[in-house]
Amino acid sequence: MKSSVGLIIGLSVGFVIGSLLAAGAVFFCLYFLYSQSNRKRRNARTQSGLPFRNNVVDSSSVLSDSTSAQGSPNALSDIIKRKKDLVSFSGVLKYSYKDLKKATGNFTTIIGEGAFGKVYDAAFPSGERFAVKELSEGSKQGEQEFQTEVMLLGRLHHRNLVNLMGYCAEKGKKMLVYAYMSNGSLASHLYNDCKPLVWNMRICIALDVAKGMEYLHDGANPPVVHRDIKSSNILLDDSMGARVSDFGLSKEEMGKQKVTKIRGTYGYLDPEYMLTKKYNKKSDVYSFGVLLFELITARNPQQGLMEYVQLASMNNEEAGWEEIVDPHLDGNYDAHELNELAALALRCLDSLPKKRPTMRQIVQVLSNMNQRMKYRCNHRHHRDFSLTTLDSENTEPDANNEIEISENNHQIQIHSC
Repeated sequence: MKSSVGLIIGLSVGFVIGSLLAAGAVFFCLYFLYSQSNRKRRNARTQSGLPFRNNVVDSSSVLSDSTSAQGSPNALSDIIKRKKDLVSFSGVLKYSYKDLKKATGNFTTIIGEGAFGKVYDAAFPSGERFAVKELSEGSKQGEQEFQTEVMLLGRLHHRNLVNLMGYCAEKGKKMLVYAYMSNGSLASHLYNDCKPLVWNMRICIALDVAKGMEYLHDGANPPVVHRDIKSSNILLDDSMGARVSDFGLSKEEMGKQKVTKIRGTYGYLDPEYMLTKKYNKKSDVYSFGVLLFELITARNPQQGLMEYVQLASMNNEEAGWEEIVDPHLDGNYDAHELNELAALALRCLDSLPKKRPTMRQIVQVLSNMNQRMKYRCNHRHHRDFSLTTLDSENTEPDANNEIEISENNHQIQIHSC
């Protein structure tokens, strides 16, 4: 009898343990399948959306890619094949040809024209204003290649770039819609005799441009080289902040293969690029150095700017730079800042590309200059500050301290520094 009871108990315990093991195995299988399903969904979302990251170089950056594989043009082309349009994908709006035609007055409001095509002023009924760039009909870009470029440009957002807002690809036309810059180009201000840019503004503009270029070189993924940095491609917004325009994709130039056609603007071109037909970030740095001297002198690089620079650089004394500074400044500049800016520009123009600074290093130098400039301006403001206070009506003036006292309003003005 006891053996029967023991057998029953043993079978019961074995059954319970077996059931628990079976249940555990089923649970593990279900959990494994669920995890695999979740992983696939996450991968799908990663491939169909834009990964965000903060730009460690400049906190004002808004977005860029986080991985090289997902950010590559080939990967984006594959994504585009699975998308009917880009509106929900990249945040770049798709405009109709009809709307752009109406906003530009049947494409009559031309505000500029370059190698890539004409630029129009577009005013919408909502009050919004944009700049519409119509790519030239000679462009060999196909529809898919154009949309790939739109997608990549749409991911480049920085406060010192002219950001892409939308696009249009209808009726055989390819158009890009950009934010409108109300104060025009840097060139229009440098060569305006009526109202020249003040010295402090020139340093701020140099810093803004450097930050925009730093983002393209080090914050974008894949990196972007500009290839045509010049004063007419630097636009100024409502607050006179500088923004880099006309940047694009440069896969060919960033590689080791030689380009078939020299691109850029005479006077700004890196001699090394013209010799080797290979373009890289240091070629952009060279063009930026030319731009710095253009800010200093207000002379057009296509009209002998570099000859003036070479003559001034042969002067052993720092005063050589003062001989070529923009005469419209009428001496209203800081000599130390002038010499420092000219020295930085010379480094950018070094004949050996590897000796040229990176855009990140340039930003650091200009940021330090900007901080010292602000300190200088604040110090001058405090030095010239008039101290106003109440005092007795009958106080006699102290000639030694050059203090004047107005008996009518009890105002004390200190004229000594």
